[in-house]
Amino acid sequence: MDVKHAAARKSFELAFSGVYKYINKNKEENLVKLMNLAHKIAGKNFPQYFWDNANEVLGDPEQKWTQMIYNAMDRLHPNIVKQHVLNMGFEAGLTGFKKVRENREKYGCNVPWVILMDPTSACNLKCTGCWAAEYGHQLQLSNEELDRIITEAKELGIHFFVLTGGEPMVRKKDILMLAEKHNDCAFHIFTNGTLIDEELCKEVQRLGNLSFALSVEGYAETNDDRRGQGVFEKVMHAMDLMKEHGLLFGTSICYTSKNYKVVTSDEFLQMLVDKGAILSWFFHYMPVGKDASTDLLLTPEQREYMVERVRFVRSRKCPIKLFTLDFQNDAEFVGGCIAGGKNYLHINPNGDVEPCVFIHYSNINIKEHSLLECLQQPLFMQYHDNMPFNDNQLRPCPMLENPEMIKKMVEASGAHSTDMQAEEPVDSLIAKTIPYAENWKPVADRLWKERQDEVAEARKERFEKYGE
Repeated sequence: MDVKHAAARKSFELAFSGVYKYINKNKEENLVKLMNLAHKIAGKNFPQYFWDNANEVLGDPEQKWTQMIYNAMDRLHPNIVKQHVLNMGFEAGLTGFKKVRENREKYGCNVPWVILMDPTSACNLKCTGCWAAEYGHQLQLSNEELDRIITEAKELGIHFFVLTGGEPMVRKKDILMLAEKHNDCAFHIFTNGTLIDEELCKEVQRLGNLSFALSVEGYAETNDDRRGQGVFEKVMHAMDLMKEHGLLFGTSICYTSKNYKVVTSDEFLQMLVDKGAILSWFFHYMPVGKDASTDLLLTPEQREYMVERVRFVRSRKCPIKLFTLDFQNDAEFVGGCIAGGKNYLHINPNGDVEPCVFIHYSNINIKEHSLLECLQQPLFMQYHDNMPFNDNQLRPCPMLENPEMIKKMVEASGAHSTDMQAEEPVDSLIAKTIPYAENWKPVADRLWKERQDEVAEARKERFEKYGE
């Protein structure tokens, strides 16, 4: 960290601490002060209406999102709040993102905002349908390799890292060590939750820069049918511990044709909120791997339900105070597919640098090349040159909705299959997704047309109000 940046961070930290110290005396006034501080630092990174809308929300104590922020301030440990404001806010969101954009121009390739990597293939569970369960327990990124990846990433402006697996908490001591060394970064852990204990919670509370997404697939019967007897109760106990220690956590939910209504029901989501969850990631089932079933893929009608349902839960109209994100159906809010280094990439435990956690092809391995070299690999440059894959951002994925594109890019780049269970030729992969893509297209096109009409009306109103 250079002297100028360190001074700016310290100045931001002191200003934040000064406001946060009195946050509970007047949340409304002091949250607006915090937003104005962020605006001062990064105002040019976002349009003026973004800041005006944020201040409007924070200025209304009865509004859903304001209430969620108030609840988070009350529940989360002060060090968790402070470190996430500094690392996710200042480092990753305000100054880091600016540097990332500059490096995209400088190097002529995609530079992501977040890196997802698997410290290990090891897992203490063997969940049905999980490709990681078939990898075995031998593969891992060493501490030195993880440290190098993070160090090189920070030089590019990247300060946000997502850890998956396998089960990353198999290596909890190593992860805590990395989080302490790189205390200017934020780490988000996707975990099955069964290895979370009180000792870990105390360490996370001390460090402050880790958050968690616990995998859950429904209530006990459904969840344990896939994950194993007693796992649901262990996850619920982990949530209780994390809530008790004021940690930041949410859930990771893979929705399928079998469970999509249960995992988005009012009762289930409110149960997660009561347990202390602040956010829920929703992931569309992907038929990854040679033996992956297509029976769990959603019908067009089921997916339309998911599009509307997740957005409704996130809206001000829904009383459930949970921030929901749908990795597949929210593409329009991030400009389409974010893979291939555009905003994120995946590094598997063998070191293969892949465009997406769901797309197992690569030209290069991080154990033999620098992160920048990996970003400039032929497959990632194919992503760079061909994005977006579709003007309809309800059809963003080059595998699931535009299978001709993943075939084109893999073949043009000469990328090889990195699936660690068994190599999967690209033709074998898209044979499972072509029928899905064809069935989803007419529904997606109708929904997108309706959505564009809504967006046009909103832009008109915004122009009349803000002049931009």
